[in-house]
Amino acid sequence: MIRALFVSVLALGLLGAQDFDNLQAERVATNLQYADGLVWSRSGFLVFSDVLKKRLYRLDPGKPPSPTNDNNSGAQGLTYDAQERLYICEPLNRRIMRMDRKGKQDTLVDSFQGKKFNAPNDIVVRKDGHVYFTDPAFAGAIDTRELDFNGIFHITPKGDIDVLAKWQTRPNGIALSGDGKTLYVTDSDRHAVVAFDLDNHSGSATNQRDVIRNINGVPGGLRTDVTGRLYVAARGLGVYAPDGKLQHQLLAGEVITNVAFGDPDFETLYVAGRKAIYKIRLGVKGALQY
Repeated sequence: MIRALFVSVLALGLLGAQDFDNLQAERVATNLQYADGLVWSRSGFLVFSDVLKKRLYRLDPGKPPSPTNDNNSGAQGLTYDAQERLYICEPLNRRIMRMDRKGKQDTLVDSFQGKKFNAPNDIVVRKDGHVYFTDPAFAGAIDTRELDFNGIFHITPKGDIDVLAKWQTRPNGIALSGDGKTLYVTDSDRHAVVAFDLDNHSGSATNQRDVIRNINGVPGGLRTDVTGRLYVAARGLGVYAPDGKLQHQLLAGEVITNVAFGDPDFETLYVAGRKAIYKIRLGVKGALQY
């Protein structure tokens, strides 16, 4: 049963004319074990994963979620590309899968320089086909790792793979700015968001720097809107100005795993708590990630 909940908003400032003070959150999916991997399809529905149930779900507006695919690898990060192909991070199988619109799946990548990935976690595809994903070693992945670092990887449209950063801390969520020139990655261990400048043509990354520090809770997924704000899943959903200043705290009592913009006008924020999915009618457009 869908029910509305008031969102607790900590108003620390406003960017432009957007008013975050009277938002409501609607619970649109319940009885989940560990929701993650939110992405909106241009076909008009939300796709999300339940990591512990090892299942992907489709959520159409006004309907309860329906399971679409069993996934024995406990799928986490999800994204689409411009061809409406679904990219799936499979941490247990240590690979990135890609599914076309007919449901046919193939392995995109599963290793780097002959060594298996740790456990791919989150992924984003730029409009020109450059793919970026995080590969941390959480929990049991530490015991089976072959790489001696936690990576942020890049796949070119031609299929070549390179590593953008080798961290000893663990990268988690990943997102792009609206113009595709900045890549954002959450650092779960340092409670930070890190930014990289991306080359327009090669997709390579430079100028690594912290844009947000001292996040309350462990930061996971994140998204950006057209004004440059960042929405960071952690203990509550933090809304940050482009300069990294915390402006608002949505769903402050929840542990949030991921977030995505959706609906036909792309002005609704879908938020994954561990046990439920919420939507918040925000009134500002998200930055399209693909």
